[in-house]
Amino acid sequence: MSELADLLRESNHTVVMTGAGMSTESGLPDFRSNTGLWQNRDPAALASVDAMEHHRGDFFEFYRSRIEALHGVEPNAGHRILAKWEQQSLVQSVITQNVDGLHQQAGSRNTAELHGSIAGLHCHSCGHNTGNDRYLEHDTTCPVCGGFLRPGIVLFGEMLPEQAIATAQQEAARADLFLVLGTSLTVAPASHFPAEAKQQGTRLAIVNQMPTDMDDEADLLFQGENISTVLSEADACLQDGP
Repeated sequence: MSELADLLRESNHTVVMTGAGMSTESGLPDFRSNTGLWQNRDPAALASVDAMEHHRGDFFEFYRSRIEALHGVEPNAGHRILAKWEQQSLVQSVITQNVDGLHQQAGSRNTAELHGSIAGLHCHSCGHNTGNDRYLEHDTTCPVCGGFLRPGIVLFGEMLPEQAIATAQQEAARADLFLVLGTSLTVAPASHFPAEAKQQGTRLAIVNQMPTDMDDEADLLFQGENISTVLSEADACLQDGP
């Protein structure tokens, strides 16, 4: 892992992008594996604008169960090391496809959430914000206008948040090291950011259990490795000095 430590030392602007594999090490399921959230399920029937508007019972129960599963889940060692590296100015920002808020819980501050966050709810009618504990209480009614409370995530059929996309684009353009953790790089526009960074000469490091479409372009590749293990060993190398 000394190679990753060397890249971090040499970089002036390191950007990290994380996917579901970052959070599976905290015990959360991913989406597309044989045991993932979409196994034997149609995403459009559960996590879409149509489901929210026309099948609210199924929509609510799916997200209630996701919120319930998050309670008691803690950031793993990988999350904490990224937050530590940010504090040490070794990492400048995190772009994440995850909606669980674990990066923020670990202490990361410069985070762009491409798919929103399940940490809170907001009213679909008036926009009033509230905590996600209301779903655990089986309460979906906005206390302000009586509208429907929904998770603050991007549903199928909705646009991604403009500010998060703009931040990710700016960070990818500034990066001289782009570190990909736990994402297959198959979902756009997230998959575009490391590709655009690589085209401008940015060094690319990938840590993922399965192959990705950019493995051949990576300057450093860890396939089949746990993210926490790779980051912990790289962190130990950094503490030992050059």
